[in-house]
Amino acid sequence: MAAPFRLTVITPEKTFYDGETTQIIVRTTEGDIGILANHISLVASLPSGPLRVMTEDGTYRTAAVSSGLIKVGGNKVNIFADAVEWADEIDIEWAKRSEEDAKARIEAKKSEKDLDLAELKLKRALNRINVHNSILK
Repeated sequence: MAAPFRLTVITPEKTFYDGETTQIIVRTTEGDIGILANHISLVASLPSGPLRVMTEDGTYRTAAVSSGLIKVGGNKVNIFADAVEWADEIDIEWAKRSEEDAKARIEAKKSEKDLDLAELKLKRALNRINVHNSILK
């Protein structure tokens, strides 16, 4: 059995997760990485993407992360994210409406700032939809 390490996931609103795990898989701007106990120290940017946390029974629980930062060191992993939701708690209808709204804003092209914000909104919505759908497979 793999050795445990401490995982803390924090958003501006709350501590989303604070506990032990034996493995996580997270998407960084450089690609997906797996982290086990005693991983080399690391700091990396996180785009919108999935976070998979190994549970006590050896299965994964998946969450949707909306951009942030990961810090690994001292047998601890800290993730600071704009928002995080477990896949099974995602309101899929709201995510689909958010996707459509973002697409409409991109189409409108009001300003460069509006376009940038709409593209970020679209990435977050698509990530939430993809993460939600991943648990249905």
